[in-house]
Amino acid sequence: MEEVVIVGAGIAGLATAVALQKVGVRALVLERSKELRTTGAALGLFPNAWVALDALGVSDKLAALYAPIERGYITDVKNKLTREVHYPPSNRTGSQARAVHRKVLLEVLAEELPPNSIRFSSKISSIETQVEDGSSICIVTLDDGTIIKSKAVIGCDGVHSIVAHWLGLRPPVYSGRSAVRGLSVFPKGHGLDHGHAIQQFVDVGTRAGFIALNDKEFYWFFGATCPPKGMERGADPEVIQKEVMEIAAKDFPPVYLDVVRHSDLSTLTWAPLMFRYPWDILFGNLAKSNVTVAGDAMHPMTPDLGQGGCSALEDAVVLGRHLGDSISKHGKLETRDIGFAIESYAKERRLRAATLITASYLSGWVQQDGSSRLTRFLRDVVFYGILLARVVRRIAQYDCGKLPSASSLP
Repeated sequence: MEEVVIVGAGIAGLATAVALQKVGVRALVLERSKELRTTGAALGLFPNAWVALDALGVSDKLAALYAPIERGYITDVKNKLTREVHYPPSNRTGSQARAVHRKVLLEVLAEELPPNSIRFSSKISSIETQVEDGSSICIVTLDDGTIIKSKAVIGCDGVHSIVAHWLGLRPPVYSGRSAVRGLSVFPKGHGLDHGHAIQQFVDVGTRAGFIALNDKEFYWFFGATCPPKGMERGADPEVIQKEVMEIAAKDFPPVYLDVVRHSDLSTLTWAPLMFRYPWDILFGNLAKSNVTVAGDAMHPMTPDLGQGGCSALEDAVVLGRHLGDSISKHGKLETRDIGFAIESYAKERRLRAATLITASYLSGWVQQDGSSRLTRFLRDVVFYGILLARVVRRIAQYDCGKLPSASSLP
């Protein structure tokens, strides 16, 4: 009998396992891949994410590796006008946004866990619940026939989550946009001024950008309402790179094309951007019978405000906090109390998740249209000139709280 089974060893899954360990709960993480997944190459972590990482005890390890992002530049490809956006430190914590390697983040989280906490090549095929000795027990069956019993199951298994489907949540929907992501490497150094500022470029139906991870590597992306011809899941990386450079972004500034040209082809991915309707979050089943979801399994969102990974880290701390509070009240993790803690977690996350999904979708829509005078006005004057910095700052001020340490619990 496991205390908690976590499905998926992505950001949400590993962070949740670390949070639970902090409050004295051992979790078994089931990962379908043979090793840690690194799809997406890198991600931006805003101050709200650093609050969560601090609660998990790993913020110092990551902050030492990556420089803060203090500003961004947004260039209109058509008229060449550039505007500057500032990303000040959090008023509450002083934390600043940083771009980090996804793989490094996963490795830092995994290092916090005891040996054998992650079981790779473990794909679940079904979930059941039953009552044993008056308590609800979760039964997870793997593809190889292995049966695992636990007091709770946390689904952190991504956009197409099996656990979310079991809860009855409707599948995510296509946003009408897709994105290419990758890492670029300059062995002798990129030597760019403003290397640690976010550089973005917008045109009708397209938006792209890059950010330095260090003196030699960039994370870059390209988003479009109509994917370039030949783009599909599993497309050859060389084809993806060529389509971006020679067709989709051929009119973009040379500095952007040079970054794409230096891509590490093994990191290039193309994917449709999916999201869950916010009303499905507000009114759907986020928890049932000691089973819940976190990260993309709960709230898949478009990446336009850079909050996917940040909110997954928030989920982990909030869930750990509620389970830790339950232990402090009852002296141990009682099966009958887990359901209440999970329900409290889901209740706390509903509005936050729905708000992030909505804000991210609208942000992407207004930035990536620009097909008429009105939408350009909304994008350039209203959103970039007035709203962007305020929206990012407001969202990034969120405080997910702290975890009670296992040593302080009964």
